[in-house]
Amino acid sequence: MAQLTLPKNSRIRTGKTWPKPEGAKNVRKFSIYRWSPDDGENPRVDTYFVDLDSCGPMVLDALIKIKNEIDPTLTFRRSCREGICGSCAMNIDGVNTLACTWGIDEIKGDVRIYPLPHMPVVKDLIPDLTHFYAQHESVMPWLETKSNTPAKEWKQSIEDRKKLDGHYECIMCACCSTACPSYWWNGDRYLGPAALLHAHRWIIDSRDEATGERLDDLEDPFKLYRCHTIMNCAKTCPKGLNPAKAIQDIKKMMVERTI
Repeated sequence: MAQLTLPKNSRIRTGKTWPKPEGAKNVRKFSIYRWSPDDGENPRVDTYFVDLDSCGPMVLDALIKIKNEIDPTLTFRRSCREGICGSCAMNIDGVNTLACTWGIDEIKGDVRIYPLPHMPVVKDLIPDLTHFYAQHESVMPWLETKSNTPAKEWKQSIEDRKKLDGHYECIMCACCSTACPSYWWNGDRYLGPAALLHAHRWIIDSRDEATGERLDDLEDPFKLYRCHTIMNCAKTCPKGLNPAKAIQDIKKMMVERTI
């Protein structure tokens, strides 16, 4: 018989509220998603209070302060702290973004932090990106050539190099794919904005000699054509890229090669 109710562990409960710092005058409330696979408990939202006068300006600074000074069990990814690695991607105030580049002062009211949506959670704010990375690998994100390898390097004109702008800057943070409704419902077969942006990057690379094979692989009802140009991907990208345009360019190339 069909199950018409949500599974038990999908219900998020109210978690622990930590005390406010004594004597602090500039305090901000942080509501943070917590879940551990080890305790068998439902997800919860814990509440923390951070003294902003002794904290850096970014959301990541607050998370690090919470982990270092209040609750060492809080778990999240972070690395470069400069918007380069994409490790600290999470949903902040309802927006998929990078905690290291999102200022606390950009958020009105309480700060609400959740893991990237519609992804399996490893623990707390860490999503499981295994499938996401496998999809990226499936588009062969490397140079494919059949010609003899040159003595020094594969040369490219300045004009052809400019075509790659808006592609190579992607840091694989997964903000775009996890903001896409088509990826939520068809993530097992639809490659999603991030993987397709990288696919387009290599399709248009003048040095690549596998354009036909790349397009053949994407000629699929689900891999490519689940994109309905909602533009969530472009809106949420912390690097200002436009995966939706890259996807539409691939669709156009599909049509042009049949004419």
